[in-house]
Amino acid sequence: DSLHVGSLLPILGLAHFQRAGHRPLVLVGGGTGMIGDPSGKTAERSLLTAEEVERNVAGIRKQLEHFLDFEGPAAARMLNNADWLGKLSFIEFLRDVGKHFSVNVMLSRESVSRRLQDREQGISYPEFSYSLLQAYDYLHLCREFDCRLQVGGSDQWGNIVAGMDLSRRLLQRDTFGLTFPLVTKADGAKFGKSESGNVWLDSERTSPYKFYQFWINQSDADTPGFLRFFTFLRQEEIRDLERQIAEEPHLRAA
Repeated sequence: DSLHVGSLLPILGLAHFQRAGHRPLVLVGGGTGMIGDPSGKTAERSLLTAEEVERNVAGIRKQLEHFLDFEGPAAARMLNNADWLGKLSFIEFLRDVGKHFSVNVMLSRESVSRRLQDREQGISYPEFSYSLLQAYDYLHLCREFDCRLQVGGSDQWGNIVAGMDLSRRLLQRDTFGLTFPLVTKADGAKFGKSESGNVWLDSERTSPYKFYQFWINQSDADTPGFLRFFTFLRQEEIRDLERQIAEEPHLRAA
């Protein structure tokens, strides 16, 4: 029921788009959350009940309101893919969507091929089909809202491309994808964890004090990059802070 700081980069990407006058369509996976995306996973996720998914969706919606404006001319819109995926019949989906996907291409995707090589875990049929559901999401958003750009983490590239291909085939429209790199630290370590685990965006899970300490304890080498990723400071302001890091590191201005 909470996002963590690893999710902040694409969220702030949406905030930048909104500040430039675009309307973000924020998609939460009430439908796909029932299946689980195999991307970046070495084992199948635990399947959630409909009630658990609904609770998670409500928590995420509340958090996104801190970053995006849901009113005004560029008002963001929250959408839940359970609203359309839940209405599809299996036969209809196989006939109208599945026929446009090559199993050969799906098997070549890294998230699938890596799991196929693991004889212990393998990959289940629902997980294997996940990219079809996300592709259908893009098709639906393009058809209903004229959405032409899907953004997400770099692990979503294959799913985004699948949606672009499906929209081109069925709607004859050009669509686009933009991915954000997974954030790592200067030493190559994964970003977003503290000694006590994930750094959550929910103040009930990670207190404001611990949240502040997570950021203040980042190394000087990482600070300029994180300021570019996670703030709305102008480049010249960040360059000035970089200079202060180099000349007066003890002041910790950045």
